Amino acid sequence: MLSVRAAGIVLAAGASRRMGTAKAGLVYAERTFLAHVIAALHDGGVADVMVMAGTAEAAVRAALPPGGRVPVLQNPAPERGQLSSLKIALEHVQRTLPEAAAIVVALVDHPAVRASTVTALLAGAATQPQPAIVLPAHCGRRGHPVLFQRSVWAEIVATSDDLGARAVVRADPRRVREVPVDDAGILVDVDTPDDFRRLLAGSDPG
Repeated sequence: MLSVRAAGIVLAAGASRRMGTAKAGLVYAERTFLAHVIAALHDGGVADVMVMAGTAEAAVRAALPPGGRVPVLQNPAPERGQLSSLKIALEHVQRTLPEAAAIVVALVDHPAVRASTVTALLAGAATQPQPAIVLPAHCGRRGHPVLFQRSVWAEIVATSDDLGARAVVRADPRRVREVPVDDAGILVDVDTPDDFRRLLAGSDPG
């Protein structure tokens, strides 16, 4: 199966105010949320993964899978929003991974995403004509993670932090490709204790 060379970025710099504790360290199916997301990226075909942390950097580092070599970058102003973290990570990718043709942006509060979804994104990005943006869809609903080809990186950097990466996705529907996946985990967003309880009552992320 064809695929593109991509770097993985896990956004974990949020304040987790509604949850009351750093979501990266929540444990589900015997692993932390952060460990689940990193494993999905690695097992799905993304060799180079980095994590963006905010004020809870210590908690994020403590949630890393044991024995791994996943760099943690810090956003000094996480209150500016997710896009500000993505820009810092993207600068790191451009400086240290010049061979990367794309980035796969994952959220730490989506711990149920399967590795097969990441593989599908990489394959979708390699098809012709190559889409600039690839995202997964389950039962007609779009979810996370999202793949951005190098062709839109400058646009991401130029976008105002308050608009978020969604502005880049919505700018031109013709350059976006949806990849259907059999993975309800792309829609599982854990923001509150109630969300977490529902997740624990469900099935293993696979």
